[in-house]
Amino acid sequence: MIRENAMKQGLLKGKKYIGTFIKTGDPSVVELLKYNGFDCVIIDNEHSQMSKETMVNLVRIADLCGITPIVRVRENNRSMILQALDAGAYGIMVPETNTVKDVSLVISRTKYAPQGDRGYTASQRAAGYGNMNAAEYAAFANENTMTVAYCETKLALENLDEMLKVPCLDMMWIGPMDLSQALGVTGDSKHPLVLDAMSVIIDKCKEAGVAVGTIANSTDEAIKLYNQGVQLVSLSSDQGMIQFASKCFMGELKSTLAK
Repeated sequence: MIRENAMKQGLLKGKKYIGTFIKTGDPSVVELLKYNGFDCVIIDNEHSQMSKETMVNLVRIADLCGITPIVRVRENNRSMILQALDAGAYGIMVPETNTVKDVSLVISRTKYAPQGDRGYTASQRAAGYGNMNAAEYAAFANENTMTVAYCETKLALENLDEMLKVPCLDMMWIGPMDLSQALGVTGDSKHPLVLDAMSVIIDKCKEAGVAVGTIANSTDEAIKLYNQGVQLVSLSSDQGMIQFASKCFMGELKSTLAK
């Protein structure tokens, strides 16, 4: 069942967290990340082909081993958000939020009344399959579920000031690659146009009191982002880490054998 979300409370106090995207379906990956000190996993239902059953099992193992499970859904869809939260996700990440209406829909679909109109049942995993008091569960879930919207398009940049005013928004996520496409420099997430836009987003979020999250591909990049004010950094992904480690190992091996 959903427990107190220490990460959500920590973000309000300015604490910094490290996570990574989970694109594979093996629960042991989540355990390994916990053993190695990661604070959260972002279970990626957008850029992966995992099933709902796989998503639920990844949420379950994250919860059991004590690493915060956040689910990125494919779109701003009521049933997708509901299923991830009912499975016990502590946070929900929703891409393609470009307007106040989009962000308001995220909040509405994430929160029970009076903050929203999330479909209500107290018999699902998040409520301990009915073992939590039904009335207390709704209030507890509202207090501890983290909502994350996205700023990764020109339209979102234009509407950012108003989007940040939507009540109950916990974090704005920056998608550097989508932002590069939106700014006409597709694939170049380090282009000055992208970096300048990211700086603007970070500054506006800090001013509005909304946490910022984004992705980094190296520890040096993560440190720079922390220093800018980002509070949640996703260090690559499980696939990205396998790619990096395998290249390093094979590069060293081939170089040694060639001598």
